[in-house]
Amino acid sequence: MGQQQLLLIVVGVVIVGIAVAVGIQMFGEQSAQANLDSVIGDLQSISARAHQFYLKPTSMGGGGRSFSGLTADASGLAKLTTRGTNDNGTYSIVTAGDASEVVVQGAGVEDGDGDGNTIQVKLWVRADVDDDSLSIVYR
Repeated sequence: MGQQQLLLIVVGVVIVGIAVAVGIQMFGEQSAQANLDSVIGDLQSISARAHQFYLKPTSMGGGGRSFSGLTADASGLAKLTTRGTNDNGTYSIVTAGDASEVVVQGAGVEDGDGDGNTIQVKLWVRADVDDDSLSIVYR
């Protein structure tokens, strides 16, 4: 009788250990997915501001139907957002704007696939809002 009880205890401990390991893995995956979704949401907000900049006349501080004023530095990003960094990640303009396009990037805080790179997403903002495209560089 004592051996059966000991065996049941060992089996119970192993099952609980497996359940805890699976739970930790699921939490990590969910956290990375939430970070990816947040970075994409922030980039969409920045994209909307870039389209506003594009449409605003130059006399009012906009681009006058061009993204040219959006330079690939802090001053260019400052025209779109007051904070280049938040709890979700860090945002930057990776390709300065021209007459029809600007490329912005968001680097998240999570490493979703465990390859050593945090989540990175690029968004090509184009003059035609329906032509914007998004690419997940690192998951």
